[in-house]
Amino acid sequence: MSPEFTHDGPGTPEADWRRWPGLRDVAPLEWAGVEHVVVVAAHPDDETLGAGGLLAAAAARGRAVDVVVATDGEGSHPHSPTTTPQALALVRAREVQDAVATLAPHARVHRLALPDGGVAAGREALAAALGPLVGPRTLLVAPWTADGHPDHDAAGEVAVAVAAQAGATCLHYPVWLWHWAHPGDVRVPWLRGRRLELDAHARERKSAAMARHVSQTAPLSPRPGDEVLLPAGVLAHFERDVEFFLTAGPDPAPASLGGEFFEEFYAANGADPWGFEDRWYEARKRALTLAVLPRPRFRDTLEIGCSTGVLTVDLARRSDRVLAVDVAASALDRARERLVAAGAQDGVTTRVAAVPQEFPEGTFDLVVLSEVAYYCDPNDLRTLVDRLRACLSADGVLVACHWRHLVEGYPLTGDEVHRVLRGISGLDVLVHHEEEDFLLDVLVPSPAVSVARAGGLV
Repeated sequence: MSPEFTHDGPGTPEADWRRWPGLRDVAPLEWAGVEHVVVVAAHPDDETLGAGGLLAAAAARGRAVDVVVATDGEGSHPHSPTTTPQALALVRAREVQDAVATLAPHARVHRLALPDGGVAAGREALAAALGPLVGPRTLLVAPWTADGHPDHDAAGEVAVAVAAQAGATCLHYPVWLWHWAHPGDVRVPWLRGRRLELDAHARERKSAAMARHVSQTAPLSPRPGDEVLLPAGVLAHFERDVEFFLTAGPDPAPASLGGEFFEEFYAANGADPWGFEDRWYEARKRALTLAVLPRPRFRDTLEIGCSTGVLTVDLARRSDRVLAVDVAASALDRARERLVAAGAQDGVTTRVAAVPQEFPEGTFDLVVLSEVAYYCDPNDLRTLVDRLRACLSADGVLVACHWRHLVEGYPLTGDEVHRVLRGISGLDVLVHHEEEDFLLDVLVPSPAVSVARAGGLV
């Protein structure tokens, strides 16, 4: 289902995208075997916003370039008191010609003049125009099929079909995704991403081309109905030094990772596959997790996904009782050995449990989720949230810490997990720590009281 949004809504700030490491984790776009680039635009300006840097880079590499513009975008200002759709179509047609010439001077522009908003009904015409242009060595680039605008979605779907028939490579560029999605959004197949680093020439050409689309980047007049269509907050998403694309293809529904996955992982990668024991990264992160706990001691602690028990030993020293659960029995065997070796086994119970389905009974004043919730699919995460809220005592503390980079096979991202956790009703964020590599949040029942205030210092 396409997301609902308005172009003039607040949207996701570009600063949020720039802080998210996921956009830097995807593979680079490859030019090998590409002799011809065809870019599809549903409306004039799509080609510049989503693929202007690619067009400039293709021209600089001597590739042949064609740009197919499905509509003239005459519906962008339906309530304008100063112009008509027919006049606006002429303006936007000139703008796209000028913009493409700025990006790739020898490119051919093909205007189909389909009705704005009518790309779905004009699928056959778009396919017929693309067919003669696309061959096995063509890189066909079109709007993303789930971008959220019906014309974008339809144009992308046609491109997929044409590329498949011709044996061409198809990439999608998002436009409105940056407005309605959020970093790590589960609705976006991030691991299908490809990134194109833009050199100074490509960035300059893209900026100059965007300036040609005056009807969209500036108000038509000061009068109501002539407002700017692409305000600064939207344009900021396209001023990056990189462009992001998605490879075409279906995405299987994400599924939670179960015990079999982890038992196989431990068997294949040894007793300490994540380096809990010898990596400074892990030791530092563990120290930070313990440091943000708002009280020196807890009555009942639940550690979900305790793995081999490295953090469990530390939690045992700050708790009267600890229940440490994990889905992998072999990991719990190592955790028990570690606890005994450290003399920290008193008051600690270990249990095999597939959370959230096998969520432990009881009430806890500390629950720790460290590098575990992104193994849940979206439905299981929702169930987990409900059970977390129900198990917290009136003074309970929920601590969550998760890796932010993209990992093949994980149903969710760390950013998505923390966005959901921070939205739990009745809990406030007491501590939020953000680094490029991980997020660390402490949630407590509303209203949150600072450590200093709770200690009577203020």
